[in-house]
Amino acid sequence: MRIAVLLAVLSSVAFSLAQVRAEGPSGKPGKKVSGTICAKHPPGRSGKWCLSPFSPGKEPISSRGETIDLFNGKDFTGLYTFLKGRGVRRQPDEVFRVEDGTIHVSGEGAGYVATENDYRDYHLSVEYKWGQRADGSGFVRNAGVLVHGTGPDGSHASGIWMACLEVQLAQGCEGDLIVIRGKDQQGKPIAVDMASEVRVAEDGKTRWHAGGEKVRYAGKQFWWSRHEPFFAEKLDTRGKDDVAGRLGQWTRVEVICQGSRVTVKINGVTVNEALEVWPTYGKIMLQNEANEIYYRNWRLLPLQGEQSR
Repeated sequence: MRIAVLLAVLSSVAFSLAQVRAEGPSGKPGKKVSGTICAKHPPGRSGKWCLSPFSPGKEPISSRGETIDLFNGKDFTGLYTFLKGRGVRRQPDEVFRVEDGTIHVSGEGAGYVATENDYRDYHLSVEYKWGQRADGSGFVRNAGVLVHGTGPDGSHASGIWMACLEVQLAQGCEGDLIVIRGKDQQGKPIAVDMASEVRVAEDGKTRWHAGGEKVRYAGKQFWWSRHEPFFAEKLDTRGKDDVAGRLGQWTRVEVICQGSRVTVKINGVTVNEALEVWPTYGKIMLQNEANEIYYRNWRLLPLQGEQSR
């Protein structure tokens, strides 16, 4: 997915039930204007980025101390679906079905199944398996897990996504991180930002490397630690160091969101990490990107003193 270049912004948001406010790197609050949280850029940058707050009285939910089943295996209670050109639905249909305890995505159209609620500070776990249908392009099967979803459905320039951070599930790219920006209800840009510690591989592109040079988002996705150099991304091919399951096998994805840090694990292996992520809360979504896919065991596990590495 091609993402427009995004300016860097502040790294955290402070919440209270009585007042919602944004904090810059100095800890000083930004200004709340017309029901929208606005915050100043870090020193040396100009302008203002805005983020629509959660609904009054509906502070984001955290999974600290308990397991939360996002999908109950039977219906879409607490969920809804969105497809470009069709909009929102709250019942299973021909594209998003409930089958044998799974969410079966047919691969028709483009969109997602999303949580009704916003979440923060959690250990997300979900399993996926590719179906038969591909998008016909000849390139790898593609989907993703989206976290910290904020703003209206379809507010990205594509008309499909909302502002969020994507954990890539495309074959050979499992665990890559992609920043997706969008707009709020007033049409103002929503800040999505992150940094990562990286090394430069032989293809000249970065890979996640704990303790490496810290790089801030500047328009390109952050590749997982062992993303194969010069990987051609042809249908049903794999990188030599891939840890995801093979075609027809289930793969477990974990996304650990702790404050402004997001850690990604594929089949128990830590493959990527985002630092200074903003925003730090939002909806959680599973993509439909024109490839048939099954999802199951979509839940939030207790987050209690976890270490990201």
